[in-house]
Amino acid sequence: MANGRHLVIVESPAKARTIGRYLGDDYIVQASVGHIRDLPQPKDLPADMKKGPYGRFAVDVENDFDPYYEVYPDKKKVVAELKRLMKDADTLYLATDEDREGEAIAWHLKETLKPKKSMPVHRMVFHEITREAIENALTNTRDIDMELVDAQESRRILDRLYGYEVSPVLWRKVKQGTSAGRVQSVATRLVVQRERERMAFVAAGYWDVTGTFAAQGDAAGAEGSPAFTAQIRTVDGARVATGRDFADDGTVKTKGVTVLTEESARALVAALEGRDGRVASVESKPYTRRPAAPFTTSSLQQEAGRKLRLGARETMRVAQGLYENGYITYMRTDSVALSQEAIRAARAQATELYGSQYVPDKPRVYSGKSANAQEAHEAIRPAGSSFRTPAQVAGELSGEQFRLYELIWKRTIASQMADARGSTTSVQIAVEGGGRTATFGASGTVITFRGFLAAYEEGRDASRYGDEGDDKRLPEMREGQALDVRALDPDGHETTPPPRYTEASLVRALEERGIGRPSTYASTISTIQDRGYVLRRGSALVPSWIAFSVVRLLEEHFGTLIDYDFTAAMEADLDRIARGELARPTYLHTFYDGDGSGEVGHIGLRHTVENLGDIDARDINTVPIGEGIELRVGRYGAYVERPALDEDGRPVEGADPVRASVPDDLAPDELTVAKAVELLERQKDDGRVLGTDPESGREIIAKDGRYGPYVTEVIPEDPEDTTPKTKRPKPRTGSLLQSMDLATVSLEDALKILSLPRVVGADEDGTEITAQNGRYGPYLKKGTDSRSLESEEQMFTITLDQAKAIYAQPKQRGRAAAKPPLKELGVDPTSEKPIVVKDGRFGAYITDGTTNVTLKKDDVLEKLTHEVAVERLAEKRAKGPAKRATTRRAPAKKAPAKTTTAKRSSPRSKG
Repeated sequence: MANGRHLVIVESPAKARTIGRYLGDDYIVQASVGHIRDLPQPKDLPADMKKGPYGRFAVDVENDFDPYYEVYPDKKKVVAELKRLMKDADTLYLATDEDREGEAIAWHLKETLKPKKSMPVHRMVFHEITREAIENALTNTRDIDMELVDAQESRRILDRLYGYEVSPVLWRKVKQGTSAGRVQSVATRLVVQRERERMAFVAAGYWDVTGTFAAQGDAAGAEGSPAFTAQIRTVDGARVATGRDFADDGTVKTKGVTVLTEESARALVAALEGRDGRVASVESKPYTRRPAAPFTTSSLQQEAGRKLRLGARETMRVAQGLYENGYITYMRTDSVALSQEAIRAARAQATELYGSQYVPDKPRVYSGKSANAQEAHEAIRPAGSSFRTPAQVAGELSGEQFRLYELIWKRTIASQMADARGSTTSVQIAVEGGGRTATFGASGTVITFRGFLAAYEEGRDASRYGDEGDDKRLPEMREGQALDVRALDPDGHETTPPPRYTEASLVRALEERGIGRPSTYASTISTIQDRGYVLRRGSALVPSWIAFSVVRLLEEHFGTLIDYDFTAAMEADLDRIARGELARPTYLHTFYDGDGSGEVGHIGLRHTVENLGDIDARDINTVPIGEGIELRVGRYGAYVERPALDEDGRPVEGADPVRASVPDDLAPDELTVAKAVELLERQKDDGRVLGTDPESGREIIAKDGRYGPYVTEVIPEDPEDTTPKTKRPKPRTGSLLQSMDLATVSLEDALKILSLPRVVGADEDGTEITAQNGRYGPYLKKGTDSRSLESEEQMFTITLDQAKAIYAQPKQRGRAAAKPPLKELGVDPTSEKPIVVKDGRFGAYITDGTTNVTLKKDDVLEKLTHEVAVERLAEKRAKGPAKRATTRRAPAKKAPAKTTTAKRSSPRSKG
């Protein structure tokens, strides 16, 4: 390498620190902290562009979908610093991640920094951060892969078009703030569809018989001889039904099976009691089990979910830290292949730890099904040419990082170890008596050589039906041998609905359907939870009612976009763009305009939106429950509704329907007719009478409502009053204070609440000041100026002078004066602003005044360090803010790609 100063740009500060240790003083390693620019929101475009071709999407859909990019506001200092460092450098190395997103970041950096033509610009790639890998990457650089950049840009534009065209329909017909996305909507549909199956599920009852048997005759049959259990298989020649033989509607789906009831099972046991059993058949065959392939991103997320109880997002966060600090290879990959160097390391370590008999003669070679560009990566494995054992890194890693490293190490080592071997024995036992014949079956697998199981065994997702036979040892038996029947135990069962998805099984479902990519699974699952479409109950994913409305609208009016096969085809087409087999503009035109080229196979998003017709919002937001009860998704949540009924159960004509809120913690499949009736009956309760208001003479009651407990006055109805209901006086109503309880609230408390808002007095300019209770607590209001109060009691005691004193203070953020920080953590190197931890409406959060990051549940404030805070803020910035700056910046022109990819034209020059 020639002498001089070299600037190396990576994505994260942690990665920069690690790489910086391996390079000499001639290298400056600086972090871009993720993406530096993106498509702005249309409202943030420069004023003269808002009415032009870029005005709708920040993409010119009429000019080969040319994008307009702007630097994130909080990245301007980063860009300025990179430009400053570049002035003193002789060479620029773009060392971002080796995937589509990393390739795009490298391209955006080059386009934004605009290095001189005389400056060499190298794309530096590596899949692990070790000294050897970094030094090798320096000597084996390449140019930016424009086909990968095209694929990433296609995905970004595709997502912008999808979201900006479809989401407004959801805002109008479902709820403001809802959104649609190419992958997130399909993932939500999977979860909703599973819940629909659970809601439609009808349990079926069935019985079986468990027999306990033991050999008889010789010593083995003496008292205390080994006994074993077997399940009934047939009765009088017909197979006995198990849970697998029932459809989800409760009917029997398998022909020719016998369904045992309690009566028939007990009758069978009575007929067979006192009889001996006979071994009808014994079959033994060799058992072989191969180790699982090394981890890909998706299999790591699944296994970390099963074994470590980590969510997909947490798994990727921990893996990112392990990668950036040199412990594992790159964690975003769909390849199961290992390099020859890694295979040698794994075999050597397995031999050293377990013995040569545990390592096969030939190395194991794994290959995946994916044909996209990301297959160039290795599987996820420990970094280096000689793996460090968990014991060797135990002093450097702790908690989740250690557990995840250990999981990756075990999986990698096991992947190069010998098969587990043993034998599987199946036995059939016949018992006859009382004119009845029954057969019982048992099977067991005995592992005689553990092989790779000595190091690692892959976890399993929860099964709807229990798997029998694993590692169950049966005694030696021969055909025709007599057996003692020690017991026959009848037992009743009910079929179970399909299990809900967990994060692990949802990742697997997406992967099996070819939807999304390894790098998107974690963010997709996080998005559908953050949006409120999917909630977690333990490890299970439960859809919210609003998800039902969103999915139904998309299914009925955007059916192609939410189709599983179509979404997978979109992903495959992005892979084709990455391989240079499909031109970016051609694909986007087909997706958006439906030009009939057959690449996508639908009429086009633009025409779909333009020809939606009328959408019945009420119908979209309604789910029938049964017996005339319907669930509706309203502005403030879900509620059940039924026509008002008279004493004979007949609808009352002209009467308002009866409604009741549905608790947020009630899963959709738990909202049965009986539960809905219970909610409606509870809502009919007239509440607890507290007494009579001495001034108005009206009765005051306390009730529990949709938004919590409250008190209200009862206005007697005058049958002769012909005034429309909408113009009649409304009863005073007020929520209980935090210090009050529905069971103990008194009339005095209620009158206190109903006195609000309380007029405190008037300011010098005559403006009235009132004390009120609101959604976010007690506050003062003067015109449009609101100020928070410190306690609920102040609403009733604050004087005019005290109120004036509050308004004399300068208004801080929101209504209240700013609270002092919970902790100060030094200065952020990117924003150069002080980092503090504050207490916000939704909990404690880290902030530098511009970027906010909510603390995690397991964070301990006292242990929070400056380094952790800097990395959290960097990660948040990398995702991009909701609002972009409006500084005008010319969209970059790309260098021509290969002939298979159409050249992009730039919009007008903006100097």
